[in-house]
Amino acid sequence: MRTFMNAKAMAKTLQSALAARNLDLPHSAALEIVADQFGFRDWNTMAARIEADRRTDDSGVSIKPAIPILRVFAEDKAREFYENWLGFAVDWEHRFAPGMPLYKQISRSGTLLHLSEHHGDATPGSTAFVPISGIEAYHRELHAKGYANMRPGVEKVDWGLEMTVIDPFGNRLRFCEQRHV
Repeated sequence: MRTFMNAKAMAKTLQSALAARNLDLPHSAALEIVADQFGFRDWNTMAARIEADRRTDDSGVSIKPAIPILRVFAEDKAREFYENWLGFAVDWEHRFAPGMPLYKQISRSGTLLHLSEHHGDATPGSTAFVPISGIEAYHRELHAKGYANMRPGVEKVDWGLEMTVIDPFGNRLRFCEQRHV
């Protein structure tokens, strides 16, 4: 995506265009505006994505992180769990027509999940492993929200700290702050 890769140039162009109208905009603010236009939370998130997109292996192949597809059956329960409690934001939603099953992408801190009401897209009761930094702070955040159907704990395991939550459809998200050996 040519425009995406020229994000810094876009920020400089924006800064120059505003300067021509006697409006001073710091470069950092221009970068944040460009990131927002591309749908990113901030410039650092976008810059990390740009760098990840540039990486390839010796064969010229660049495989991106997998995006788990989780089967959901009720939009309101999915929203309550994933958005209201876990704090994920909706990036986009799709239906082939009104009244058809929902397919949407949600994200938080660079982690992407796809939620699907479509039969056959995923098996209910699946598990997604989600690397995390700051698991204890996230644990406190979730407990402060007081979700009635889940009160997870943080467990010390050989590879780090882990907190598993189970959505209303039987899917498990295993958040893990891995210990670096």
